[in-house]
Amino acid sequence: MVTGGAQGIGAAIVERLRSSGARVQIWDLDGTPRVDVSDPASVDEALKHALKELGKIDVLVNNAGIAGQNVPTVEYPIQEWERVLRVNLTGQFLCCRAVAPHMVNARYGRIVNIASVAGKEGNPNAVAYSASKAGVISLTKSLGKELAQTGVLVNCVTPAAAKTAIFEQMTESHIQYMLSKIPMNRFVNVDEVAALVCWLASEDCSFSTGGVFDISGGRATY
Repeated sequence: MVTGGAQGIGAAIVERLRSSGARVQIWDLDGTPRVDVSDPASVDEALKHALKELGKIDVLVNNAGIAGQNVPTVEYPIQEWERVLRVNLTGQFLCCRAVAPHMVNARYGRIVNIASVAGKEGNPNAVAYSASKAGVISLTKSLGKELAQTGVLVNCVTPAAAKTAIFEQMTESHIQYMLSKIPMNRFVNVDEVAALVCWLASEDCSFSTGGVFDISGGRATY
């Protein structure tokens, strides 16, 4: 299961999983089935469909997310704050909450949450996005500890920005700010993120849970 798998990083993850032999279902507003990860009823319905089609769920990649506006915190619209948190953080919580019990029953599962280096450092003029991704990191750590002895591993990745459609939601000045913070002086390639995610989603990842895996071109300092 890959949320937000219709484009960008999500699509690259789907392609790599499928090339490895996985049967993949995309949960996306633009996918089939159409799934709104911020809506509990939509997630529950999608899960029923997935279990019927696939029989079981070995992997959940929580990738769906939005950037939100680029404005100072004191000017940030409350409705926009709530929208970004609902998609980026509550959406991941709802998917984990729905899928994890089935993995626990099977005594096997891999959950990979897509966070961001912004969740570690906090980007100016992106308070909702940064806060939501910090929340994803803590969600990962909490759930990873809870499920540590069940055979279900939960990890997250913290990419630097990638040139995807999400850039259309950002100002040019914010894009250049993010680039200026990356020592390698380039944005991450979606295939690079997919490679790391798919390792975390595999059986080869066997002793990491609640982990935060950096892929930020040297930007992250911890």
